[in-house]
Amino acid sequence: MLEPGEQRMSTNPRRWAPWLLPALLAVAALPALAAMPVRVVVPRAADFGEQFQLTGTLTADRAAGLSPRVDGLVREVKVDAGDRVEAGQVLVQLDDAVARHTLARVRAVAAEAAATAAEAQRLLDEGRRLAADKFIPASQVGTLEARLSQARAAADSARAAAAEQQELVRRHALPAPFAGVVSAKHAEAGEWVQRGDTVLDLVATDRVRLDLQVPQERFAALAGEATVQVFPDALAGDALPARIEARVPVTDPQARTFLLRLRVDDADGRLLPGTSARAVVSLPASQAALAVPRDALLRQPDGGYSLFVVLPDGDGWVARQRTVRVLRDRGSLVAIAQGIEAGERVVVRGNEALRDGQAVAPGED
Repeated sequence: MLEPGEQRMSTNPRRWAPWLLPALLAVAALPALAAMPVRVVVPRAADFGEQFQLTGTLTADRAAGLSPRVDGLVREVKVDAGDRVEAGQVLVQLDDAVARHTLARVRAVAAEAAATAAEAQRLLDEGRRLAADKFIPASQVGTLEARLSQARAAADSARAAAAEQQELVRRHALPAPFAGVVSAKHAEAGEWVQRGDTVLDLVATDRVRLDLQVPQERFAALAGEATVQVFPDALAGDALPARIEARVPVTDPQARTFLLRLRVDDADGRLLPGTSARAVVSLPASQAALAVPRDALLRQPDGGYSLFVVLPDGDGWVARQRTVRVLRDRGSLVAIAQGIEAGERVVVRGNEALRDGQAVAPGED
């Protein structure tokens, strides 16, 4: 029953087909006619090589535990932990009173031996004159020569003993073998120390190196012209240049790594041995490739990568999906080894919703 003014909708197809069919065809044609706007770039040659980062520990080029050179009583420790010292500076002085008395005695013995040798030389010279005038026999001259040889030998021995004792006196002072910073003090005045006892720890801070544990597959690659920058954690991100000083060709059988030692250029002496640092190693390009922005890549379910290129299609453009192989990356760029050709346009924006074969309206990025 229809209400007043209400009209019944006709179910006859002949009555609605003339206007519904064109509408349906227009709706079906909309996706084919609408081109998706995308942004594209033209790849360039990838002139950069592989880059990787490693973290290691800064170590001093020289570090030593200083020991006294003779046994003795500590008279004075002239430095403390944290003091900067120069090479040759006396750091610890042992009591050398007895050694100096002994030195005075052996010097006196050496002086006596020298005087005895001088007297033996005088007697020999006089004996030779008398023998020339036939006042004494020639055999007596031979005796005088033997006495002179004995006196000279005794004088040489006494001089050597005096030099030895002088060296012992000198060794009661402990000098710094190199310039650096005293990192620890282990003895005080009044202690008896022996040779082999560590009394001070000294660390050189002028030359610092960074030790890294590198995967074994990088060993051959690091033999080339690699460039290195070091970012010490203690310097809040400041970069310092470095060079490869040594590649130790012995791997750790547990971690399959080898030691890479870098020499860090720290002219201002700001680096602290024992602190950590990050090294960025850049390797030269070993294979030709094309560089595209990282935004162009799409992750595949199998773990690989693909991207879209824009190709002409009649009067418009169409997107084609390509599987690519990524060789290396550097910041926002990646190097592609295969899948695209030089001069092709690669989609970098709007590629997330693209389908292979979809019409696009490209714009240069």
